[in-house]
Amino acid sequence: MPLSVPTGYARVGQLMRLAGRRFYSQSIRAPAVSVLFQDIEPPVINGVRKPRKPGGYQDSGADIAYTLQSKGLGVITPANSPDVYKNEDWCFSDSEEGICSALDKGATHLWANTILFDSHPLEKSEKLSPHASDLYVVGQPPAMVQNFDDKAYLNGKLREMGGYTLPRSWLVQGLYNIDEVVGSIDRFPVVGKPIRGRGSHGVKLCENPVELKEHILQLIDESPVVMVEEYLAGEEATLTIMPPSPGRPEYWSMLPVSRFNHMDGIAPYNGVVAVVANSRVVTDKDMEDPAYRKIMDEGVKVAALIGATAPIRIDVRRFHEASEFALFDINMKPNMTGPGRPGREDQASLTAMAASAMGWDYGTLLQNILACATQLSKFRAYRSPF
Repeated sequence: MPLSVPTGYARVGQLMRLAGRRFYSQSIRAPAVSVLFQDIEPPVINGVRKPRKPGGYQDSGADIAYTLQSKGLGVITPANSPDVYKNEDWCFSDSEEGICSALDKGATHLWANTILFDSHPLEKSEKLSPHASDLYVVGQPPAMVQNFDDKAYLNGKLREMGGYTLPRSWLVQGLYNIDEVVGSIDRFPVVGKPIRGRGSHGVKLCENPVELKEHILQLIDESPVVMVEEYLAGEEATLTIMPPSPGRPEYWSMLPVSRFNHMDGIAPYNGVVAVVANSRVVTDKDMEDPAYRKIMDEGVKVAALIGATAPIRIDVRRFHEASEFALFDINMKPNMTGPGRPGREDQASLTAMAASAMGWDYGTLLQNILACATQLSKFRAYRSPF
C-alpha cells in the first residue's frame, strides 16, 4: 500500500486528469517533448564556475524521454529510432543549434535537464524569440538559477529575512580572509564546500582548523569563494518542493526522504552509491514528529519566495538527534534519474522515491512535472524577489 500523504494533498487521480487537460490546453497540438542535456560549459560567475557533470545529464535525460514515450506522450529525439541503451539518442544539446534542431523536428515542450544561467540560449537566443508565446519549458528560469545556485547568496538572503532555520556559516574569499575565518570558528567539525557545487562534489567534513584550511586551499583552485558551515550531526533528509499546477495551484512538499549510511559524515554522490541503497521515505509514524512538518513548511516558503517554476530539492538536517531540522542546501535542479530503461532498475532519484510514496510511479511523476511547464515568454520575464 502506498504511504498516505499529509492532510490536504490532492488525490493523484484528480491531479492526473487535470494535468492531462493542461497538456492539451497549452498548445493546439498535443505536447511534443524534447529533453535537453548539458552541452554548454557554464560561464564563470563572480569568479566561480559550476563543475560540469560528465555526460551532461544525458543518462537522466534519456530516462525522462524514454519513460514519457512509454507513457504514450509525444517525444522528439535526435535519433529517428533511438536505442534504449544509448543516452545520446534521446537528448538534444542545450546549445542554440541543438534547441533549434528540436524545434525543427516539431518540439512544443523543452525539458531543460541541464544547468541554466543568464546567458543561456533559452534566455538570450533571438532565434527562439518568435516561439516565446507557444513554446513551453520544464525547468527554472535561467536568471533564477544564476542567482540561487550560489548557496551562500540564497542562504544569506533567507537569514536576513528571518523565519528560516539555517546553520551557522562563514565565507572564505580566496586567500584574502582564510586565516581570519578559520581562526574565528570556535567549534569543530565543520563542513567546507564550493558555493556553486554539484552533488557532494567538493563537500568535506573537516575535524580541525588544519584540515579545514587544507581543504579550502584545494577548493580555491576551482572556487575562489568557499562556504564553511556548522556541521549538522543529526538525521539528514531531502524535500522535493513542487510548483503550482492545474490540480494544485500552490507550492507543496512531497514527504521527506531520510538519508543514512553517510561516508565521513557526508551523503555520498548518487553516482557512487545509488540513493535507493541509503535512503527511505519517512513513515506515517515518523510524521508524528512536528519537526518534519515545520521544515516542510519552510521549504514551501522558499520555493514560493523565489518563484520556482519546476521542482526544487532541499537538503535538510537536524542539529543533533531529535532536534529540529535546518535547511542547508537548496538545489535548483533535482536529479531526475528513474527506472524504466533496461539496467536502470536501481536508478530512482530521491524525488522519484518521494513520489512513489504517493502512489506515483516514475512516469506519473514526470507527467505531473510536465504539467507545470512554463511559457518561454514567462520564463524570460522572471525577476528576482531580492
